[in-house]
Amino acid sequence: MKAAAININEQNAESAFTTQSVIFDDLYAGNTIIKYKRERVRNHVLHLLAPGNSILELNSGTGDDALFFARKGFKVHATDISSGMQNELKKKVALNKMEEHISTETCSYTMLHQLKNKGPYNHILSNFAGLNCTNELDIVLASFADLLKPNGTVTLVILPKFCLWETLLIFKGKFKTAFRRFFSSNGSKAHIEGVYFKCWYYNPSYIIKRLKNQFDIIDIEGLCTIVPPSYIEGFAEKHPSVYRFLKNKEDKLKSSWPWKYIGDYYIISLKKK
Repeated sequence: MKAAAININEQNAESAFTTQSVIFDDLYAGNTIIKYKRERVRNHVLHLLAPGNSILELNSGTGDDALFFARKGFKVHATDISSGMQNELKKKVALNKMEEHISTETCSYTMLHQLKNKGPYNHILSNFAGLNCTNELDIVLASFADLLKPNGTVTLVILPKFCLWETLLIFKGKFKTAFRRFFSSNGSKAHIEGVYFKCWYYNPSYIIKRLKNQFDIIDIEGLCTIVPPSYIEGFAEKHPSVYRFLKNKEDKLKSSWPWKYIGDYYIISLKKK
């Protein structure tokens, strides 16, 4: 029963993101906070890489991150369960003549043992909560060590069970949204392009507990802890001075308690022992 339910959820997520893939880039172009989030994650990862390193990217989407790292000289194997996202990525790879730097493969991150290109890699990256679309994150995490070279690193960007900004929505009467992460043990409903699927939320302790025997923690940063989440549309554009103030505060406090635990996301990096 569990496997069947997960397969259905993956199928629904694949259908949702494939439907959205052709408009995905246009939807988020020009969003200042999304640009901020990408810069934060990319700068975080760059500090972990050495020239010529290879990256396995999970839930790569339309390939913005793959192209960024490829242009920096890294080799990227970009994977995604969504055939639509993979098609958009392949178009970008061809358009930018990046075939020597970016390879692609359609694969679920719960089935990484079926990867044709198993590396091993220097780094594994999963950005923007792709891993929140499974309740089998333990299976995903268990596959990392075999895919990495000695001293290889991992960076995951995950939605935790508590988000300060989201909880504040209680004052707007949005009780369901304010508390949806607290009561998500059976999955929280999400929908894209009219297709429904489930998401689960994971605190850093979940990842640390399951990887502690094979990995050491490098760092945890809160993302959109003080800066509002990007779904508060137009905030940075409407309030540029306030946004700059909040951004400066977050940049200073991102790795401090409690801020690193209460953002819309957190960035966690670990190193293989």
